[in-house]
Amino acid sequence: MSFSDNLKQLKFWKLFINFVIPFFLFVTVFSLLINSFSDVFSGNFSEVNTTNFTDGKWKIFFTPKVILSLVYGFYMANKNMKLKKRL
Repeated sequence: MSFSDNLKQLKFWKLFINFVIPFFLFVTVFSLLINSFSDVFSGNFSEVNTTNFTDGKWKIFFTPKVILSLVYGFYMANKNMKLKKRL
């Protein structure tokens, strides 16, 4: 089944959501740990906020993660739809 046919199915969108949300959360937490490891573990969340989210930095922080999560979700949902068709 082609990708455009998969987009029309409710099962595809359920799989998509099941992949996108956990992946986005994982990438976000991992990125926060990489960017502000010592501040996160010391409980200095105001510094984490200043480093990653203030003055429009949240756009730069979240945009690549959203795009990466969407691409990953489409890829994995489409791949799983093809695997289920073969079985």
